[in-house]
Order: sequence, then C-alpha cells, then structure tokens
Amino acid sequence: MRKSSRAFLESMLNAPGPSGYEGPVRDVWTAETKKYADKVTVDAHGNAIAVHNAKGSPRIMLAGHMDELGFQVNHVDDNGFIYVNTIGGFDMNIIPGRKVRIHTSSGAIPGVFGKKPIHLMTDEDRKKTPRIHDLWIDIGAADKKEAGKAVDIGDPVTYDPNFEVIRGDLAASRAFDNKMGAYVAAETLRCVARSGKASGAALFAVATVQEEIGLRGARTSAYGINPHLGIGLDVACATDHPDVDKRRDGDLKVGAGPVIARGANINPVVFKRLVDAARKADVPYQIEAAAGGTGTDANAIQLTRAGVATGLVSVALRYMHTPVEILSLKDLDRTVALLTEFILAVTPKTRFIP
Repeated sequence: MRKSSRAFLESMLNAPGPSGYEGPVRDVWTAETKKYADKVTVDAHGNAIAVHNAKGSPRIMLAGHMDELGFQVNHVDDNGFIYVNTIGGFDMNIIPGRKVRIHTSSGAIPGVFGKKPIHLMTDEDRKKTPRIHDLWIDIGAADKKEAGKAVDIGDPVTYDPNFEVIRGDLAASRAFDNKMGAYVAAETLRCVARSGKASGAALFAVATVQEEIGLRGARTSAYGINPHLGIGLDVACATDHPDVDKRRDGDLKVGAGPVIARGANINPVVFKRLVDAARKADVPYQIEAAAGGTGTDANAIQLTRAGVATGLVSVALRYMHTPVEILSLKDLDRTVALLTEFILAVTPKTRFIP
C-alpha cells in the first residue's frame, strides 16, 4: 500500500463517524478526493460524491459507506453517569470495559463503559446478556451538574481509535466496516483518473451515510446520480477462524483476495465482467453466494428507480461489528486493482441486460 494511501485510510479510521454523525469522516474523504476528482460535492443527506468525467456514458457509481457503529448520549443520572442508545447492531456482551470517546461541541471526552464487577454478581447476573440501559459511561464526573457541563443529550460516542498492524499485512481496527469501502471507492477513482486511459464512462465515487441503520444514504445518492451501473463496496464475514460452520456460511479467507458476490442482488453480466477483470488484472478473488438481498448498499442501489445493474465487491473481515476487526491491507490494494480494470473496460457500447 502506498504511504499516502495508508495515511488516508488511517485518518478515516481515526475520525469518528457513527450513522448520522459522519461529518469528521466526510471531511477527510472530501479533502483527499479533491486532489484528483473533477468535482466533489456533498448532498443534503450528507453523502459525499466525487466525480470523474461526469458527462461520460454509462454512469458508474461506486458506493462505500463511511458510517460506523456507535452510541448516542441519552441520559445523565444524578451521580454523573451517562447512559446511551446504540447506533447500529452490537453484540452487547463485548461492550462493558471498553474505552470510549464522547464527541462534543468542544472536543472529544474520554470515558469507559462501566458494569457491575463479577465479584458482586449473583449467579443469575452472570448468565444474563446486559441490555444497553444496564450499562453506563463513566467520565469521572462528580455529579449530574459536572457531567452536564461536559456533554449534551444526543452527543455521539465511539470506541477509541485503535488501528494497528498486527502481523504482515493484517491490520486490526474499529470501523473497517465500512470506512474501508469508502476508502476503496476513493482510491479506485484516483487510479482511474490517473491511469491515462479513457473508457468513456462517467465515474461517481460515493462515501454514503447511514448504511448501518438501513442503507439510507445509498438509496438517496443513487436516486440523485441515476447510475446505469452500481457497485457496492463492503466487508464480508471471513469464515477462516474457529466456531464457524462453512456449510452454512461459506468459505471466505482474509488475505485471499476480493470477494465477488453472486445471486439475486447481482446483475449476471456485471458479475461475469468483475470475474473477467480480476483474471485480467491477475488478482486472486473469492466468490460469495448471496441468495437474496445482501444487506449492503448494493441492495439499495439495485432497487433504485427502475432498477440498476448492480455488483458487490467486498473484503473478507474477521470479527465484524467489534472494536478489533481484522483484514488484509493487501486485499484493499487488490480490490482497487480489480475495480480499476473493470471500470476501464466499460465503454458507451457496454450493455448490462441479463
């Protein structure tokens, strides 16, 4: 991975961006894409759109969502402890004991998720999965008045930034799901724009908002762009770790190349051309079986207006929706190479009717 590309990725991962609060991530993304896009805009929903060759044909949309899981301040009790709502889908068992940052108008405030220690639990307590209102954030405030001066109701909360390369090209971080996808969209636009080649297509790279709460940004941005072809960029659950039934969940490995989805959400012509592009670019790839809607931005794009020819390219990820998601940085480069090859092969004469 290029040094500057890695710095861009790390900046996105470090910026807070729970669904509905993506502003800091969007600022990083737009500052980067302005270096090589013809135009970068932000719509009323908060989606960031970088364009190359806007008047070309067909219109191709790459969509990676920039929002992450998070929390939202909901209540401050008399003792200064802070209660929150969840933003997105959490495994409640892994929240207690985590360091967090509450993002306020005056800056980020450190805190920790508290929970009754195991020494004070009854046997029944130990068997229960905590509910979000059973947990609290401790910022060290003496009482409600002191805490109220520091935070406001509705302030977003994230886990601490924690990007780290753990071995070889494998890295761990919160929010690879799916700032990684927004990163790939931007990097692909850069590679296409600077390739010196022209396919004639218009390319719209989009960092979408609010995917984790219902694919919302992809729906609105796709309606506005009205693409002929859309590619969702997301993560796929790696199954190369213990306690997974591959008969049910398939066989996807971290570091084995991009994951190309196949099924009802995917236009068959797009699928074939993605596979052809991977082979031509000498990129290893994996196939994911998706029998119905995928639960990604690709699903919202496909169902926009009268329907869009859609594909889904993912990166295999371990421990999704935890603060320690693991992927291969090499897989990110491979995904960009595959998509660049794919896009440059599309011409105004290319048709996607199955």
